[in-house]
Amino acid sequence: MGKEIWKPGNMLYPLPAVMVSCQKDGGRPNIITVAWAGNICTSPPMLSISVRKERYSYDCIKESGEFVVNLVNQKLVRAADWCGVRSGRDYDKFKEMHLTPQKSQKISAPGIAECPVNIECKVRQILELGSHDMFVAEVLCVTVDDWYMDENGRFNLGKADLITYSHGEYFSLGQKLGKFGYSVSKSQNKGGQKKATDRKHPK
Repeated sequence: MGKEIWKPGNMLYPLPAVMVSCQKDGGRPNIITVAWAGNICTSPPMLSISVRKERYSYDCIKESGEFVVNLVNQKLVRAADWCGVRSGRDYDKFKEMHLTPQKSQKISAPGIAECPVNIECKVRQILELGSHDMFVAEVLCVTVDDWYMDENGRFNLGKADLITYSHGEYFSLGQKLGKFGYSVSKSQNKGGQKKATDRKHPK
């Protein structure tokens, strides 16, 4: 078994593909599709998105200091892709993709009504990193589509058919393999488990 050595690059995949909605004061709402997004803190709840300065949405977010992260499911893949390759300078993306601006609870920027989850964010810091600037933001409110609530009043994210992005391609989430902590739970360890080192390397 051997490995090749490559030059440094972005190889952390897969990633969530999300639609970020934003709006300048007095302007029309816009959508940018972002794959470089992630959670960064639990208390207070915070996340980050990274955006190139030349993108139309960059100034919208920087000037307003807020945005909404909208999770994307399989029904919205085409809209997410289109919003990622077209510019808000030239198109009204909500109108073109037949999406509905949803009034937010804590900020002025609207969410996207068709998305299963809308995460309202307030920018707390902007980090200039190079090709992208990172917007570090606090989560002020989360709204979820009640269609995904189960009979016990819990949000069933598995029903949402969320997607991921890897090396320029979109994928649906695969088979559930376990849940957090399953490797040390008593029910999973009865009879012993095969060591990871015993598995053959995939061809």
